[in-house]
Amino acid sequence: MKILLLGKNGQVGFELQRSLAPLGEVLALDRNSSSHCGDLSNLEGLAETVRVYRPDVVVNAAAYTAVDKAESDAETAHRINALAPEVLSRACAALGAYLVHYSTDYVFNGSGQTPWTETDPTGPLNVYGHSKLAGEQGIAKQGAKHVIFRTSWVYGTEGGNFAKTMLRLAQEREKMTVIHDQFGAPTGAALLADITATALQAQQRLTGIYHLAAAGETTWFDYAAYVLAQAKLRKPDLKLAVKEFLPVATTEFPTPAKRPLNSRLNCSHLEQALQLKLPAWQTGVDQLLSKIL
Repeated sequence: MKILLLGKNGQVGFELQRSLAPLGEVLALDRNSSSHCGDLSNLEGLAETVRVYRPDVVVNAAAYTAVDKAESDAETAHRINALAPEVLSRACAALGAYLVHYSTDYVFNGSGQTPWTETDPTGPLNVYGHSKLAGEQGIAKQGAKHVIFRTSWVYGTEGGNFAKTMLRLAQEREKMTVIHDQFGAPTGAALLADITATALQAQQRLTGIYHLAAAGETTWFDYAAYVLAQAKLRKPDLKLAVKEFLPVATTEFPTPAKRPLNSRLNCSHLEQALQLKLPAWQTGVDQLLSKIL
């Protein structure tokens, strides 16, 4: 199997290099690659890469993910998140290649308390969400065989993440406030990569949109509380300065881009299709903490 992986240095791309390696020949690119174009803003170069390399599978783990910056940089966000996936789908359709793409809960409006299903009406609240939804629609329009995994609250072991930030702040500050009215499931990049590899090995390829997130739900406040409690259990000598740890509403943290309050995703469609059970969000966070502490 020849696999073209885009976004190799992102959180998900880093893990995909590991999970895809046993499946065949993997050409992993980022926007700075010189052998082939892996820059999603270069639409012609992207299409040429697919034509020349002739992969069996294209895995697009690259995206414009600066949610707040997108509000003032909508053109770039749209080019990378909407136009590039459509170009990839057109190029894959011409070759008969299979396209794997990642999307987000931000395609929904975040209302209610019920986990979103794949068939629920969309309604993005911000530019980033609109660009990701347009990417989904562009892929479907161009007709490539494809699967789109919608996920949420993604973290990886490489680079920065929420858990690392909370641990750092808890060592620096006596008072911390964390949002308590946004609900979702922290989802490890490693889990996304492993499920992607599983899907590529399935007897029957998935087609269309599937929700993929860790099981269960939490808030950012409870997520942070879990991280700090587990860190103290694992490393009793860890010195934390924080004395006040308070939950606050989203309105206390105004941002350029509006965030959804309900990021819960119903993943039963995927679990049934692949005959598996997704692990609890705590499992992935525990694995993260074992690596960073």
